[in-house]
Amino acid sequence: MSALVQPAVRESWRSRLRALRERGSLRSLFRSHLAGSGPTWIPLVLVLGAIVVVSYADHLVVPLSLVYLCILPIVVGATFLRRVISYGLTVVCVLLHDYYSPKGVSLGLRIFHNLTAMLCFALVVYVIRRYMEQREALATTVRQQRDDLLRDVELAAQVQRLFLPSAKPAIPGLEIAGMMHPARGVGGDYYDYFPVDPRTTQIVVADVAGKGVPAALLMSATAAAMRFGADHDRNMLEQVQRLNSGILSASDDERYVTLLIAEIDTNRRMIRYVNCGHNPALLFRANTGTLTRLNSSCPPLGLSAEEICELASAELSPGDLVVFYTDGVTEAGNQLGEEFGMERLSAAVRSGSLLSAEDLMSKIYNAAADFCGDDFNDDVTILVVKCDFDSSSTPGTQTLL
Repeated sequence: MSALVQPAVRESWRSRLRALRERGSLRSLFRSHLAGSGPTWIPLVLVLGAIVVVSYADHLVVPLSLVYLCILPIVVGATFLRRVISYGLTVVCVLLHDYYSPKGVSLGLRIFHNLTAMLCFALVVYVIRRYMEQREALATTVRQQRDDLLRDVELAAQVQRLFLPSAKPAIPGLEIAGMMHPARGVGGDYYDYFPVDPRTTQIVVADVAGKGVPAALLMSATAAAMRFGADHDRNMLEQVQRLNSGILSASDDERYVTLLIAEIDTNRRMIRYVNCGHNPALLFRANTGTLTRLNSSCPPLGLSAEEICELASAELSPGDLVVFYTDGVTEAGNQLGEEFGMERLSAAVRSGSLLSAEDLMSKIYNAAADFCGDDFNDDVTILVVKCDFDSSSTPGTQTLL
């Protein structure tokens, strides 16, 4: 039992000694927000030294009183030192002035002069301390509001991540990898992929104009609408029309959404897509090594009530790659003002065409991050689909188990 009690007693004594040392240190003389920053002896030495110098000069200059010069060290003391020390310095200044003042002055005049000086110094200390207290209160309020805002942004980021896919779809013949890197705590980019039926996957990549919380809110609404539309309607053109009407009614003229929605059918080995003002996806042909752009066929969503879009399609072969991305990738800039651009993106896709979808996604992101010094000005989204079709099956057929 004593073996357990003795360490606790020793720790209690250590805590008391630490408290006594802190109480007796110079830091106890300073205001709480300044006690832990910088050398503590410099302001104290400056204040006391200035008071002594002013008092001695007041003693040398007999015809003229220089006690008013003590206001300068008193102001410094009221700014850095605690309340009791600040007011105590006014008494020290008056006592030193009285000590060095000429002896021929009458007692009543000396008392009147000293009381006047003390009241003046005390008023200066009061005004300075009131100003500093209000400034500290404002800084505390701003700091609390900043912390609350950071917590709210982090909560919004967690909610936003719920709209992103958490697992890869179990679609035979497709390898899918995606990522979204917001430029701020929350972003306006969105991507998703989900199975339509056992052989078809729908892929969505969208980019809301702007950054930050406003873009994130519109992105969340877009993501929810896309999920709802995918569960109730298989017609991509009707999905786009309905989403355009919703965005147009919920946002202002400055907010719009670029969207690329696609369906990949592993049985027919085909991709069907609608590009609404979004960056063209890149289709890499494994057989020929060529890149084809899946270009836009209609304007972004939310700009016009009449959204006339076209449904396009392309055939796929084993080993082909489809790379979806947002303009945060191609518009990533370096210190020279150059953009990463389509040429560098295409080169990264070609050089990594033999990699897995996950590795190619990482390669593209790392290439853009190295180019801009990992300082992206916009949200970055990359989604890679690799076609790993079974070479024994032929398009348009299904294997029955």
